Amino acid sequence: MQYVGLQTQINRNNRLSILLLIAFPCIILAMVWVFLAIINYLGGGYYNQNGEYVHELDTMIVNYHFMQALPWIIGGVGIWFIIAYFANTSMIQSATGAQPLARKDNPRVYNIVENLCMSCGMDMPKINIINDPQLNAFASGINTKTYTVTVTTGLLQLLNDDELAGVIGHELTHIRNHDTRLLITSIIFVGIISTVMSLIMQMLYNSMFFGGMYSSRRNDKEGDNHVSMIVVMFVGVICCAIAYIFTLLTRFAISRKREYMADAGGAELCGSPLALASALKKISNDPGLQGIHRDDVAQMFIIHPQSLTSGVMGFINNMFSTHPDTRKRIAILEQF
Repeated sequence: MQYVGLQTQINRNNRLSILLLIAFPCIILAMVWVFLAIINYLGGGYYNQNGEYVHELDTMIVNYHFMQALPWIIGGVGIWFIIAYFANTSMIQSATGAQPLARKDNPRVYNIVENLCMSCGMDMPKINIINDPQLNAFASGINTKTYTVTVTTGLLQLLNDDELAGVIGHELTHIRNHDTRLLITSIIFVGIISTVMSLIMQMLYNSMFFGGMYSSRRNDKEGDNHVSMIVVMFVGVICCAIAYIFTLLTRFAISRKREYMADAGGAELCGSPLALASALKKISNDPGLQGIHRDDVAQMFIIHPQSLTSGVMGFINNMFSTHPDTRKRIAILEQF
């Protein structure tokens, strides 16, 4: 199988990474402005000559409060992003329980990675191993110092050398294409919105539940303030939900074609498309990691575990899935 378009894919991913860096703050700021505008609209207005109360949006006041909040929003999101971006390797390692692997620990794996890197002229990435019977492999990192290929003990036990070379070649191609950098950028963006939305929803739940328990003890003024607070938080939830949908759309930037291209690159590096196809068949029977139920981490897996995407959110995640159907990937590899 001839792998073509490597530099084109690298350039594409670099451009999309820059676009995401620009688009995400714009989405955040737009949702903050919308939030302030809705609050202003609901809380402001006048009585017309018929005695009817008419809501009115005062954009000057909205813009004033928006400009006041702007430095705090940019600073907060910026600090959060920088910490997550440069600490992603340790975060992933901690979340998955991965441990560094040296040549003396497992010469078989180390030699396969080294030989594949030599064949394509790339720097040797770090190698991590996870003591887990499930079958999994993924690449991570944002630069040469942090690029890492991680495999599970279950994968090493079940795959032969040719199949393992195909899987590792697949992950090395993700690194060569800068797929890992783009994916981590997207994961951080979605994670920020998800966290904020979860906090607001928790505050709303606590306010409604615990506030309702003691509503009989409040006077009318306190009750009105409580209702106003609930309305504000509810509007915040709606705005965060809209922002979350927009950030999910950024997953379209991580085209499913990247998996097909990584399959092609892995098949080319190991010299056997059928070996990679055989490996994908075995992995598809038991993909994932025990104890890891985070979809953001699962996006990096060579095969996304469908068990993580159930219910309504599962339907949404599948719509925006970064992985194509495994059967289609295997069928393409078996054509060669």
